[in-house]
Amino acid sequence: MQHQGSLAEQPPSVGILMTNLGTPDAPTPAALRRYLGEFLSDPRVIETPRWLWWPVLHGVILRVRPRKAAPAYASVWTENRARPHRHMPAYGRRTARR
Repeated sequence: MQHQGSLAEQPPSVGILMTNLGTPDAPTPAALRRYLGEFLSDPRVIETPRWLWWPVLHGVILRVRPRKAAPAYASVWTENRARPHRHMPAYGRRTARR
């Protein structure tokens, strides 16, 4: 026997998990290279075997991506050099209103 108002009668919920795993120290290729090197070296982020991933990371990604991504980071960097992660609470509030 089901009770009125049971979980089976309620519509499914939708959730959004917003996380920030860090930002570079500056919107420059050098700072992005350091940040991406640390972030993408974490085995919890990239689960590919290290012997396979390491040459891809150091041979391709860290040589190409920082230079290409720096303008995008610079476009969202604030005038007082505040890092974008400081805006995460506002992003969360705007997302919750939708």
